[in-house]
Amino acid sequence: MNTYNTIMKYFWLTAAIIIFLVVTVMGVKEGFGKWVFYYLFVMSSLGMYFFKMWMMKRFVKHQSYLQEIKEKNKEKL
Repeated sequence: MNTYNTIMKYFWLTAAIIIFLVVTVMGVKEGFGKWVFYYLFVMSSLGMYFFKMWMMKRFVKHQSYLQEIKEKNKEKL
């Protein structure tokens, strides 16, 4: 699962960069009035990247918490 999360994290970052470059180039060629709305896709991709980072950190903290509880239960037995 960690490999999947890492791949998806970099996927969203790469998608944001590529979309930003394409929209910017097309905006220069055809005018930003037509292409400015496509920056929403860049923002959503960046949002997914940061959301994925936050969730991965949260997952690691939760796993360490569960391990700590498991160790405490072993000590009680």
